[in-house]
Amino acid sequence: MELLSTHALQAFYGDAQALFGIDFMLARGELVAIIGANGAGKSTFMKCLTGLLKAPRDAIRFKGEPIGGLPPGEILRRGLALVPEGRRLFPSLSVEENLLMGAAAGRPGTWNLRRVYRLFPILPEKRHVPATALSGGQQQMVAIGRALMSNPEVLLCDELSLGLAPIVIREIYAAMPQITAEGMTVAIVEQDVALAQRVSQRMYCFQEGRVSLTGPSSQLPREQISQAYFGLAAS
Repeated sequence: MELLSTHALQAFYGDAQALFGIDFMLARGELVAIIGANGAGKSTFMKCLTGLLKAPRDAIRFKGEPIGGLPPGEILRRGLALVPEGRRLFPSLSVEENLLMGAAAGRPGTWNLRRVYRLFPILPEKRHVPATALSGGQQQMVAIGRALMSNPEVLLCDELSLGLAPIVIREIYAAMPQITAEGMTVAIVEQDVALAQRVSQRMYCFQEGRVSLTGPSSQLPREQISQAYFGLAAS
């Protein structure tokens, strides 16, 4: 069942066009990966989905309703939550206070402090520490937990592994099966192609603001992915 989709989505920063007719679909219960080089438009796409960047109303649909251009708070209340690139935690708040900010959306559901602490066992002992005093990996856990605290239907994750050590990346992604176990729908932006292909059911590759490749993750040849990723013509 189609849950979230975009149709010929375009996006602009002033007069500069960043997205050129993006068609995208996320089905209920899927984990879809979006890959692409720096500047391919991945984060811009996430900003459009969550209302952080203006988009035409009918270009984005969630549960059949047009949501393009709605305020970010309204989109969050409808059930789309973003784990932003760079984590964007509140430096003046503790770990627990940052997590509780996610619950401000007031959506009912099973995600609460206790469950987030079970998902990331290191966080309870850090609960009163300023969130930005944690390591990068621990901050990413807080950012994921904050998004989950809003009890979203769709979790959007922008560059989860950016700047993290491989062992920390493995720990972050090890939590994903628990997140998706009850049918959570997830879209992740990831530059590590092998990792994205391993954890997702389907993939989209962005190149210069366009979809250059899409298909089932397990069926996309690595050579074809490389050509789409770097904009190389097939030989």
